[in-house]
Amino acid sequence: QWELILPVGTLSWQWECLVHFIPNTYWALKHINFDLRTAGDHKKFQLNELCELRDQAYENSLIYKERTKKLHDDKIKNRIFNVGDQVLLFNSRLKIFSGKLKFRWSGTFTIAEIYPYGTTNLIHPDGCNFKVNCHRLKHYHGGDLPPLEIPDVTTFPKDN
Repeated sequence: QWELILPVGTLSWQWECLVHFIPNTYWALKHINFDLRTAGDHKKFQLNELCELRDQAYENSLIYKERTKKLHDDKIKNRIFNVGDQVLLFNSRLKIFSGKLKFRWSGTFTIAEIYPYGTTNLIHPDGCNFKVNCHRLKHYHGGDLPPLEIPDVTTFPKDN
């Protein structure tokens, strides 16, 4: 007899749950929408709260950005280079061979000429000249430099 009453593809317990939910949802809709004026006022209040929260989040993000910018700007060192200074050059090509403890500064170089916008002309002791951005330089204060070793690719053992 259940097969005649139930729609195709539903089980008896599913139909029973649906029958129990229908009066509850009807009751809830009836009581929520009973007074449209209070429901509208409540919705306006919720929208105002949401706008205030959004404004607070925007202000907090601006404060966070200002603080992080100040922290990063404090860490930037103001380096002033003059003609004839001994400098070290950051070797960005060593990123191919990953190693945390490798010395990535090569040099010593002598500054021959300083151009505007942070560009310098370096002279290597061998005699070759080239232009470099000052962001890749740091002052050399003397002392011994560790030798710059680039591992030979052929020395690694082969996989069998």
